[in-house]
Amino acid sequence: MSIPKELEGKVVSENEAVKPLSWLVGRWRSETGRGSFPTIPTFEFAEELEFFVLGQQPLLNYTAFSFKPGPDVPMHCEKGFLRIKPGTNSLSFMVAHNLGLTVLEEGEVHGNEINLESKNIGRMSFAKDPAVTKLTRQLKLNGDVLEQIVHMETTNTPLTEHLVTKYRKI
Repeated sequence: MSIPKELEGKVVSENEAVKPLSWLVGRWRSETGRGSFPTIPTFEFAEELEFFVLGQQPLLNYTAFSFKPGPDVPMHCEKGFLRIKPGTNSLSFMVAHNLGLTVLEEGEVHGNEINLESKNIGRMSFAKDPAVTKLTRQLKLNGDVLEQIVHMETTNTPLTEHLVTKYRKI
């Protein structure tokens, strides 16, 4: 998971507007990952995520892959863009999930912390129920540890903590 080989060496300087997000740039591997929700058993997972600059648009490209621990068995994949409105701390996080969801989250960056809330969730027509109706996401850098906390709401369950992951840069 990194910049495609054909683009190596062609990454240009980041847009000045992206500087408030520079602490996120790089590849991160989870040290701990825990998932829970009232309707499923608690589970552990490993995850790699990457934020990188490609071009001069005011955004970071994003990829994430999660695995069952042990022999890495793929679980989940996300790809998208974290865009900042130039001259502000306003963000838009546009993410496509391999499970048939697209999510538009919006929020703000303050120092080394990002808080986002879903504004629009798209769902493929044959996705299984219950439907996800809301997500919130917090990304926070404490020293050299990046923590991500995701809350989820479905048609059956109110907004509940779903994922807690701690990463280190690799």
